[in-house]
Amino acid sequence: MAGSNLFRELTNLPNLVTMGRVVLIPFVLLFIDNYNPLRTFIASLLWLVAAAGDFLDGYLARSRGQVSMLGKFLDPLADKLTVDAVLIFMVALGRVPAWVVVVLIGRDLAVNGLRSIASAQGLVIAASDGGKIKTALQLVAIMLLLIHFRYPALGVGIMVDYHNAGIWLLYLSTVVSLYSGGEYMRHFLAAALKQSRTT
Repeated sequence: MAGSNLFRELTNLPNLVTMGRVVLIPFVLLFIDNYNPLRTFIASLLWLVAAAGDFLDGYLARSRGQVSMLGKFLDPLADKLTVDAVLIFMVALGRVPAWVVVVLIGRDLAVNGLRSIASAQGLVIAASDGGKIKTALQLVAIMLLLIHFRYPALGVGIMVDYHNAGIWLLYLSTVVSLYSGGEYMRHFLAAALKQSRTT
């Protein structure tokens, strides 16, 4: 029976979309290129599909009543894999400063550790809007970094350096990421203090 439930969760549409996002990662990495605009454009299109899947799988799970424990595990895993893999690969290509990626990954590890402790202690900590804003900024920043080259903005004709625009947006997402991580730490400490006073 448990095996049947697991198979049903693995094959439901929201989780298939989530797993499809993970499958796209190596193809995005394959097409990232510092010198070939066509390959870079393909990488950005694949990234756009993966990013759209990030919103689609959650919407499908809620609208179809298919929210599952497997989905709750797979969705954040796919989020971290898609973002971290591309950023690490861009560090190797010299497109992104290594310290930014270390800060972003370190923040996520710290927050995930706090979430594990909170869950084990029965603490309820609401998700912050800062985390959602950080994720949205990262997705757009990586999209711009993948485009990489200078192109005229649509309908305006002004040349846009997509690499520089992506870097500055990534810096902004790093600031928001640290702020939201600090907020999560504050909420965690407040919840832990409240629990200690009631026990």
